[in-house]
Amino acid sequence: MPHLRVNNVNLYYEFQGPEDGELLILNNGVFMNTSSWAFQLPDLARRYRVLTYDMRGQGQSEHPESDYSLDLHADDLVALMDALGLDKAHMVGTSYGGELNLLMGIHHPERCRTLVIIASVSHSDPLNAAMIERWRLAAKLGDGPLFFRLIYADTYSEGFLVNRPGLIPAAEERYAMLDLPAAVRLIESYQRFNVTAQLGRIKVPTCIASAEQDILKPRRYGEILHKGIPGSEFHLITDSGHVVVIEKPAEVNTIILGFLAKHAYKN
Repeated sequence: MPHLRVNNVNLYYEFQGPEDGELLILNNGVFMNTSSWAFQLPDLARRYRVLTYDMRGQGQSEHPESDYSLDLHADDLVALMDALGLDKAHMVGTSYGGELNLLMGIHHPERCRTLVIIASVSHSDPLNAAMIERWRLAAKLGDGPLFFRLIYADTYSEGFLVNRPGLIPAAEERYAMLDLPAAVRLIESYQRFNVTAQLGRIKVPTCIASAEQDILKPRRYGEILHKGIPGSEFHLITDSGHVVVIEKPAEVNTIILGFLAKHAYKN
């Protein structure tokens, strides 16, 4: 399995798609890993050279015991790109990964061809902060399936849960394998994140998508991003909760591919 040691951490990565395709990097949500993009990769890898990777604390990458931050994840990503000889990339991220995209656009715009930011925020208001603190306290209990039981109602729409009765037991099995101390560090990284005052610094072409039934990171956060990032475009995906990349993959993929087609590399 391919790993590289960059910025003092071992990161797991995979490439898919044509070697001569434009580079596209997928940035994971907080508890995602490279396999979590299963509904996006077949469509994206037909046209693009897609790099998936696990951030520190996620999946098959190293889980160091020191504190994490989204700034540190951005430094890790730049170091990974350098080690792989990659210049610029389209950046697609959902939730935590979309927030990483914001930092890439603010601090590393020279590495970004475009940004696609899905179900993400630039800061947390009191309700979101309270929900995330509940997540942190639940993770500290040290029981993966229980952790999932205590947070899943924040992330899925009711219609999706009704139509997917097998979702909860299958997810409990996955969460039984989750490194909960690392999950706590990832949650605490998110709790420190606030870049709303810096959104105007993002000059990279940016697409923002929110989910209509997202109660964790509602559409108003996407509208804040849209208002704050000059020239950005905004999409609202109906009938979906926070995990929109799973609930509405066709709609998400259409938005991504349509936006990237407008900004194809022309040099």
